[in-house]
Amino acid sequence: MGTGLSLGPAGFGGANLGNIFTAMSDEHAAAILEAAWDAGVRYFDTAPHYGLGLAERRLGAFLRTRPRAEYVVSTKAGRLLVPSPETSDKFDDEGQFAVPADMRRVWDFTAGGVRRSLEESLERLGLDAVDVLFLHDPDEHTGQPLATSVGQGVPAAVALREEGLVRAVGIGSKSTEALVMGVRTGPVDMMMVAGRYTLLEQPAAAELIPECRERGVEIVVAGPFNSGLLSTPNPGAGARYEYGDAPAAMVARAQRLAVICAEHGVDLPVAALRFPLREPVVRAVVLGATEPVHVRENVARLAVPVPDALWTHLAAEGLIPA
Repeated sequence: MGTGLSLGPAGFGGANLGNIFTAMSDEHAAAILEAAWDAGVRYFDTAPHYGLGLAERRLGAFLRTRPRAEYVVSTKAGRLLVPSPETSDKFDDEGQFAVPADMRRVWDFTAGGVRRSLEESLERLGLDAVDVLFLHDPDEHTGQPLATSVGQGVPAAVALREEGLVRAVGIGSKSTEALVMGVRTGPVDMMMVAGRYTLLEQPAAAELIPECRERGVEIVVAGPFNSGLLSTPNPGAGARYEYGDAPAAMVARAQRLAVICAEHGVDLPVAALRFPLREPVVRAVVLGATEPVHVRENVARLAVPVPDALWTHLAAEGLIPA
């Protein structure tokens, strides 16, 4: 089994293109994407959720200038965007994106909703097809049980794959419960694991990764820096975790990781990027960026050798699975 998609070790995550937390210009967004392409990145991920469609429009504008056969693109379904003129004078506080709230998100994991989401994403992207469709955060839909969202959404996505409208389907989420449920619900191809198989913490190792190994399901790991906590060689107070201030216990754990990495001559961000790729079912790490230089730095980090002794040391201290 396997998707047969050529991802490369580094993928580009598009949340920043949607102005998460702070706005950037179209020109700056294009410069970040140009830096990613020049660094050899050929896998690009986005979602309607990111900036109420802005990230898809920006990514699509860039990708339309590149040969379609040379890149892989994924987007997501589960949140439909509908006009909201009554809130157009406000900003998108719900999603923390610095964009006008002229659209609102409506949860929909039904067959019709998933199909409509894909069709509208293609229109925003200006593309005829995407390669991968992930169900986005079914665990965050509080309007119905998780089992209902997954039970509706997985067969709906699989049907689109069977029609040839996408090449691969799966779930993208921070919830290992949702991801495991998705793998067990239907014949999915790829899961996007956000922040749950990182150097800092590996809850996906208990059930999800064994399930994916057994079923031939591939994984892409998003958020390998845990929202920034692992992005510097010496993490400290003020670091971010899960899109907010990092708890003291997490900062302490990251600092211990940094000390051990330094003992082996490795910067913490290098180890953070290399760790998920040690698992054979992990195909790529997906990284966002607010500056072109960040893309270049992270792609370069993926080429830095890491001694096996580091992983042995971390496992001996119980910081990563043995």
